[in-house]
Amino acid sequence: MNRAKYDRLLDVLREMESVVVAFSGGVDSTLLARAAKDALGARALLVTADSETYPASELDEARRLGELLGMRHLIVRTDELQNPDYARNPTNRCFFCKEELFLKLEPIAAREGCRALVYGANMDDRGDHRPGMKAARERGVRAPLIEAELWKDEIRALSRELGLPTWDKPSFACLSSRFQYGDHITPEKLRQVDAAETFIRSLGFRQFRVRHHDRLARLEIDRDEIAKLWDGELRDRVVKGLREVGYIYVALDLAGFQSGSANLLLNLKSKANGG
Repeated sequence: MNRAKYDRLLDVLREMESVVVAFSGGVDSTLLARAAKDALGARALLVTADSETYPASELDEARRLGELLGMRHLIVRTDELQNPDYARNPTNRCFFCKEELFLKLEPIAAREGCRALVYGANMDDRGDHRPGMKAARERGVRAPLIEAELWKDEIRALSRELGLPTWDKPSFACLSSRFQYGDHITPEKLRQVDAAETFIRSLGFRQFRVRHHDRLARLEIDRDEIAKLWDGELRDRVVKGLREVGYIYVALDLAGFQSGSANLLLNLKSKANGG
């Protein structure tokens, strides 16, 4: 274990005295939650957002992890989809999502007497298009994993050594990330994507995305798993299942799984403009 960095993380959290952890149940927030417990004990509270932009299965998983960690855990309803600035899906959509989350966490922190709000951004997040980090800075929400200079690979390694079941959990993002910027987000579209990904997961795939392009579903599957689709029977099942949830055409992205692939167009535009 990289004990020096974990000790640094504990020191960062102890300096805060008491915290509310924005807890999604992902790799990063679960390590942060465990560290908050180690550093602060009962002075650390987990809060998870319940929203149609996340699958119900993720909320259930967050509940199980909260129980496993033995920490006090609250669920709060967030309504980012009611914000037209979020629903129209601009390039800074994540700003409005995180702003809604932090606005809901602030009164909880005040009521519980917690001095700080923290969330699970890590060092890798600094190099991508992350509008949610701007919302965090504006609301004074801290990112202890960044303050301790922890990278994703280190977070997974620490999680494994601490016995956290999330150490090898696939990367996850809200369902709204399955849409191209400018494609208006609705509850119906979110349910369609959720049903599609639930089906693909039931076939044994672990790291993937179903990207929504109107009547076309574009599958991004980890390169280590793409070969499974050379099996004609499985491929036929994929096509049939995705048509049953409302897609007509099914395409496989040969580039494989790419976290934040919607940002590729932003990067291309930036290069074209000399950025």
